Amino acid sequence: MIEKTTDLDTCRAIRRAVFIVEQNVPEAEEWDGRDGAAIHLLARDDSGRALGTARILVEGATGKIGRVAVLKSARGTGAGAALIRAALDELRALPGVTRAKLGAQTHAIGFYEKLGFAAYGPEYDDAGIPHRDMALEL
Repeated sequence: MIEKTTDLDTCRAIRRAVFIVEQNVPEAEEWDGRDGAAIHLLARDDSGRALGTARILVEGATGKIGRVAVLKSARGTGAGAALIRAALDELRALPGVTRAKLGAQTHAIGFYEKLGFAAYGPEYDDAGIPHRDMALEL
């Protein structure tokens, strides 16, 4: 189950576990001050336990999906794909938004391609992790 949420404490706890603890992203880079302007999504299992989160920022006609994080124990369950599909549904419902983009960790490019995204541009470093930009026309 995916829900739009204002429960930023739970979203941040998941992001802390995945990005800061597991992937060694510096706290100053993870907490960029943009959470207040974002739409947040939370994935929960049938018992209500939080499994993952994603953040959406809208800039003109483009919705940027970011901070996609699924707890290690929930990977492979479909929670990540459900989060991306829900984010795309949110963007399609916003007037004037015609494109979704994200910065994918290079190991996850295939995951996003299966959801319709296409990689473009060169590989770059974000918080010490190789990434590529990806986009999908809505």
